[in-house]
Amino acid sequence: MKILLTNDDGLSSEGIQALASVLRSGGNTDIWIIAPSENRSAVSHGITMHEPLRLWVRGEQEFACSGLPVDCAIVSMHGILGGRPDVIISGINAGANMGTDLIYSGTAAAARQAAMAGIPGIAVSLESDDGNYVWEPLAFFVQKNLDTLISLCDKDIFLNINARSGLQYKGARLTGISYRDYRDSTVIHDGPDGCKYSFFCPGNIQTDGDGFSDWDAVKEGYISVSRVLAQPVSALCENDIEFIM
Repeated sequence: MKILLTNDDGLSSEGIQALASVLRSGGNTDIWIIAPSENRSAVSHGITMHEPLRLWVRGEQEFACSGLPVDCAIVSMHGILGGRPDVIISGINAGANMGTDLIYSGTAAAARQAAMAGIPGIAVSLESDDGNYVWEPLAFFVQKNLDTLISLCDKDIFLNINARSGLQYKGARLTGISYRDYRDSTVIHDGPDGCKYSFFCPGNIQTDGDGFSDWDAVKEGYISVSRVLAQPVSALCENDIEFIM
């Protein structure tokens, strides 16, 4: 099985290297890594279109890419692996990607791109209360259940996996997705060069689940596995709206 690993934290992040090590320990030898050369968190589904991508060889079947997570997924499909990957796994991300996070997450975007191309896509993220991450338990979950996880993927459906670091997991649940209110703000300052500068200030996230969401499962000590639509399949239409022309 040809496995591509990518992420949005960058090639040097501990999460992707831990996942690669665990997958190799299980006998998966055809593992490739194409990951951003630097942290690209919260870039959503951005694609580099107006300049060439640069790829640096960093090891056997391992590349750092100048672009974004979706760029890494796309590059993997077009020759550098000697064939399309059988699965694209994005992560393990440092920090949760639950609910509304899926809109912004570069980790999720790489898995979404895989699904839209007809390749199983799996995003994997680890939450931590104190900034310390124990990667191996979640990595081993992915390794032991890889065939099952792939079977849950489909055309235009990718998997989003979340868990909390440092726990003895109670099991895994198929979940819906939660709603997150980030309560972010910005601070504006006048610069000495005459420009105004806006500084992003993260807020205290308020998360709401319905008892069956990713957030509920992770909070209760489970690994959350969500099947997520990769692209909209419908839009709201109101036939009685009249537009002025």
